[in-house]
Amino acid sequence: MIGEPPATILDLLARGRDEDPAILAPDRPPLRFAPLRALLCEVAGVLRARGLGPEDRVALVLPNGPEAATAFLAVACAAASAPLNPAYREEELDFYLEDLKAKAIVVSDREQGPAVTVAQRRGLELLRLSVPEGAEAGRFTLGEAPPIAPRPAPEATALLLHTSGTTSRPKLVPLSHANLAASARHIVDTLALSPADRCLNVMPLFHIHGLVAGVLASLAAGGSVYCAPGFNALRFFAWLEDARPSWYTAVPTMHQAILARAERNPEILARSRLRLIRSSSASLPPQVMRALEDVFRCPVIESYGMTEAAHQMTSNPVPPRPRKPGSVGLPAGPLVRIADPAAPVFLEDGAEGEVVVSGPNVTRGYEANPEANAKAFFEAEGRRWFRTGDQGRFDTDGYLRITGRLKEIINRGGEKVSPLEVDEVLMDHPAVAQCVTFAIPHDKLGEEVGAAVVLREGASATEQEIRAFAAERLADFKVPRKIVIVPEIPKGPTGKLQRIGLAQRLGLAR
Repeated sequence: MIGEPPATILDLLARGRDEDPAILAPDRPPLRFAPLRALLCEVAGVLRARGLGPEDRVALVLPNGPEAATAFLAVACAAASAPLNPAYREEELDFYLEDLKAKAIVVSDREQGPAVTVAQRRGLELLRLSVPEGAEAGRFTLGEAPPIAPRPAPEATALLLHTSGTTSRPKLVPLSHANLAASARHIVDTLALSPADRCLNVMPLFHIHGLVAGVLASLAAGGSVYCAPGFNALRFFAWLEDARPSWYTAVPTMHQAILARAERNPEILARSRLRLIRSSSASLPPQVMRALEDVFRCPVIESYGMTEAAHQMTSNPVPPRPRKPGSVGLPAGPLVRIADPAAPVFLEDGAEGEVVVSGPNVTRGYEANPEANAKAFFEAEGRRWFRTGDQGRFDTDGYLRITGRLKEIINRGGEKVSPLEVDEVLMDHPAVAQCVTFAIPHDKLGEEVGAAVVLREGASATEQEIRAFAAERLADFKVPRKIVIVPEIPKGPTGKLQRIGLAQRLGLAR
């Protein structure tokens, strides 16, 4: 990138040529960079006319698609944006809106559901988003007001997201313009993105992966993003044909669903112009990586990210540098080290411990949560470091391998079992399409190893056969004592497989 590095979302968007497409979507004309920048000014004018200033929090409850992308960009440049899952129930929306201290909410002009009910009960400013007939992808109006050029400060909060809260109350993560701009730059550099690149985004736009990798990084490169209306494996290949993207980014379960439909779309595959596929937000089984590369004839780039780091922390590089299946690659922006999980001490090269990061993309801390901040951050070597909660180690080439979430490591009578290691072995069974290893409470051992397995279409295998397969490849204490064959493994709202609490959901916890 030439000149001063961009420090705000506005700076990122200034890099696209006026006449180039920025936002695309099915059955809509493209929105180019010049009208996109004009839209930011229009939205800023409406927010100011409604009494909303740069420090105010504006929740976005919108269906996935181009307006979810442009509303995030526009609101973030004039206030603090907080995209929420539109599938939340009334009680969940009530919690998140209260925790956010939201002053306003943006909903579709057709919305009459719980978001409107909660907003009216709380006395929030209700902003109705409408799409003019025949409008370009992402073009919308919130009302009439004179446009104002937004001037966000790098340190101003641009985005507020909650952690998943799998085992505790969700924590609120404020991300500044500088955090987001740094992360977008890191992704642009890692993937060598240019104005010629177009991303097919199937990730939800209430999650850091889609917002930063799919939308921001694409636009920061002066390229474009095709915003699909959520993930749908049945429609993916039609979007691939329509969008003509050079890359797409998704979570492993989405990649697996796409592979399952690939053989039915040989003509579209033959015309595909993908130069890379990106995977992030969960561990990609090496078997899936190899299958994707065989089918799409392009490299698969596995990256590692978290909300607290505005997404990307490490990534496998693009060719000609090597990619390592099962690894999340090299540090790709921030500094990444291995530390003692119980002390602010770095471990020697090759040691296994907690992955920690420090850099301009990392949040300043959880909001209003000093206890969580004390556990998650520490000072060392003149820098502030964030504890990811992930266990991992670097190999001799400097590639990071994640061995599991610290809270997901199974403690079987004092023997520690990495669920990811067991997953990789089970995925080698010819009948296994998907699996997730998890802890089952045990009276004497504390925890026992369990696994949920989805079989390939048309394949058959028994629990005993899969256990015998694992026993030939794993130490005895790592072999799952209970394997449950299920039609589908429970997933979170972003498509990630859920380990924690799975024993209870499958009726295996007493």
